Amino acid sequence: MSLVEETDEKKINMAHLSIVGSHAINGVAAIHSEIIKNTTFRDFFEMYSDRFQNKTNGITPRRWLLLCNPGLSDVITDKIGEDWVTDLYKLKELKNFITDENFLRDVMKVKHENKMKLAAYLQKTQNIKINCSSIFDIQVKRIHEYKRQLLNILHIIYMYNKIKKNPNAPCVARTVMIGGKAAPGYHMAKLIIKLITAVGNIVNNDPIIGDRLKVVFLENYRVSLAERIMPGADLSEQISTAGTEASGTGNMKFQLNGALTIGTLDGANVEMCEEMGPENIFIFGMTVEEVEELKKKGYNPHTYIEKCPDLKQILEQLRNNYFCPHEPGLFNDIYNTLTHHDTYMLCADFDSYIKCQAKVDELFKNPAEWAKKAVYNIAASGKFSSDRTIAQYAREIWGVEPSDLKLPPPAEAPSE
Repeated sequence: MSLVEETDEKKINMAHLSIVGSHAINGVAAIHSEIIKNTTFRDFFEMYSDRFQNKTNGITPRRWLLLCNPGLSDVITDKIGEDWVTDLYKLKELKNFITDENFLRDVMKVKHENKMKLAAYLQKTQNIKINCSSIFDIQVKRIHEYKRQLLNILHIIYMYNKIKKNPNAPCVARTVMIGGKAAPGYHMAKLIIKLITAVGNIVNNDPIIGDRLKVVFLENYRVSLAERIMPGADLSEQISTAGTEASGTGNMKFQLNGALTIGTLDGANVEMCEEMGPENIFIFGMTVEEVEELKKKGYNPHTYIEKCPDLKQILEQLRNNYFCPHEPGLFNDIYNTLTHHDTYMLCADFDSYIKCQAKVDELFKNPAEWAKKAVYNIAASGKFSSDRTIAQYAREIWGVEPSDLKLPPPAEAPSE
């Protein structure tokens, strides 16, 4: 609990200093707050238990639905009015129309239009032609090992191998898009980006694969690009190792725009699952408790690799330079990490992830059922408004209540 890190070079532990100097401490999702209390800062929680709280993150519906997805906003407003713009809990009323075929058709029509807009943008900016009837399977976030973009790539290679092995077998087409930036000094994160593009070069130029599978690295991921991506997404990838993601807000933005989530019980995914019901989200992998138990027992990735021929083949492809024939050894560090360390337990969760992705394919074959689950996702978004988050911070930490004062529009505001 020392405020000074007791190493050869004395340094202030800023987290400890912040806890001692604050009257309130909070995590940004329920599971995150529990980890802080029970593990990360357990000693401080025992000393200052009255200071610890939870404030689950939120997003603004004005930007992440009204502004970026006007087509869906209009469909929603036609059904329940426009009060949802300032009270996102009003979206619960959409559940009343879950069997309204015309409403479901309108929602999915808007989704398809947004997919076509995104496809046109990517063809113009990155010269990639995309099958708009495919699943738009999207993972956008900071590139980091714990967020497991690498697990997503393993699935891409799995799908590629499956088509190559049996080119005539029916399959559900996918366009996998991954976007994000890596810290300049983060070698493994930059190597993961390199692997995404290398796998994309092989997959996208293989005539046997055709338009059944495409890989897109979304260049220069930023808010303005996110505003194009979220409305067109079918599937949101939230696949961090359980216990590592504080909350996430991209997961909320995708949900609000009618994308279904595949994810672990981590961060805000836990509360999203509670809000919409487990039948409307694709959950896979170990829980926080199972991750901790496996660490205690001693995790050996080879235990899982040897039991999974598909995973073994993928790892051999990485080792044998299948995706980097002109740069031998380029992905050796990734191979060695997965087979010798695998800190974030990708090998342990791989089989569960692949089986869960198969469930995604099956549901996508049934557009009517997919549409219902998409509407359930939108209807369950109310809790994840930043209006709720900010109100909780104001009332429960700063002790202030909303004012009735109505501010004038900026053009009418008095000058200083």
